[in-house]
Amino acid sequence: MKLSLNTQIFSGAAIGVLIGMAISTLAQDSELRVQSLYALGLVGSVFIDLLKMVLIPLVFTSIVVGVANLQAHRQVHRVWISTLGFFILSMALAIALALAASNIFKPGEGMQLAMFQDAMQNFEAHRMTMSEFFKQFLHELFMNPFAALANGKVLAVVIFALFMGIALVVGGERYQNIHKLLQEAQELVMRIVGWIMHLAPLGIMALLAQLVANQDLGLLQTMGKFVTLIVATTLIHGVIILPLLLYVVTGVTPLRFWRGAREALITAFATSSSSATLPVTLRCVENKLHVKPEIAGFVVPLGATINMDGTALYEAAAALFIAHLAGIELGTGQQLVVFFTAMIAAMGAPGIPSAGMVTMVMVLQSVGLPAEAIAILLPIDRLLDTLRTTVNVEGDMVGSLIVQKLVQR
Repeated sequence: MKLSLNTQIFSGAAIGVLIGMAISTLAQDSELRVQSLYALGLVGSVFIDLLKMVLIPLVFTSIVVGVANLQAHRQVHRVWISTLGFFILSMALAIALALAASNIFKPGEGMQLAMFQDAMQNFEAHRMTMSEFFKQFLHELFMNPFAALANGKVLAVVIFALFMGIALVVGGERYQNIHKLLQEAQELVMRIVGWIMHLAPLGIMALLAQLVANQDLGLLQTMGKFVTLIVATTLIHGVIILPLLLYVVTGVTPLRFWRGAREALITAFATSSSSATLPVTLRCVENKLHVKPEIAGFVVPLGATINMDGTALYEAAAALFIAHLAGIELGTGQQLVVFFTAMIAAMGAPGIPSAGMVTMVMVLQSVGLPAEAIAILLPIDRLLDTLRTTVNVEGDMVGSLIVQKLVQR
């Protein structure tokens, strides 16, 4: 009896964790360890590269076709407002949860920055003021579409595709052939995504085995309180808050959602990349959760670039963690600054090189915290990134279901 793809992916993830645990017991210079990690790295990178290969064609065709269809049905205005409203609400809830938990449990209290002095001295933070951030962000929005397509600038591709989708509708019958061609191109890319998904169990197994094998358990114990707080708050947002919003608005139960979203969530956890997971997310949203292609094609690619619940939550909690390490008490006004800066930084992160590090520095600078302290977070960032990326992707899928329900009303 042939196993379903969902079951294969879940099994691959479990096997990957077990292999990683086995490799972690080997000596650092062991030939078996080195060769095993090389082979796993090869398989994992091929899987991610295949997903990235179809990313830009899929984003472009999905948004152009989605906007053209929505505009033709006079729905694009309602979809825009519903989408942005949900993104802002979900990120605001995530940041509020992070700040509340950090104020209650105070991770970092009792520890001192002096413990991490060596790491901080060897790290040079790339500083960026708020004005520089906005200038860079706007520059990334509007650029040569061919350069954006060639260099994988997702946000710039989204903006160009929005314009092109509207132009198709305004042109009417004159551009009907182009509209039909792009619809067929989208179907073609989704077929290729289906082929790539046959490699997903192997790719996810390799990525998770690498992650577990390379994790420094001693460091996790040293920063255990902070790691526990991030994991707990991220899970509360992903397992309780987002499913509750979904159920209240749409009536879709968490169990039904998990079944439809499982492929995308496991892929997001393994790859730690919303963009790389986007082809799988779109496939799940359209085929498993039954969101209309024109709504999914608009909400999901846009969400993968600006809707970052997990990232916003992490950056807000990290700012308070570093404040506690430095012995600085942030007042209500300063925490409001962290709230809004973390939201803006999370939304703009994909458009900036070394996105997470640059935007995290900006959040710290907004309340006068030492930017070099970000070096403390680098060794544990890869592990925590898996969870926050999963929640980022979950937010996009929940958002597409909620937007569809609001538009139908």
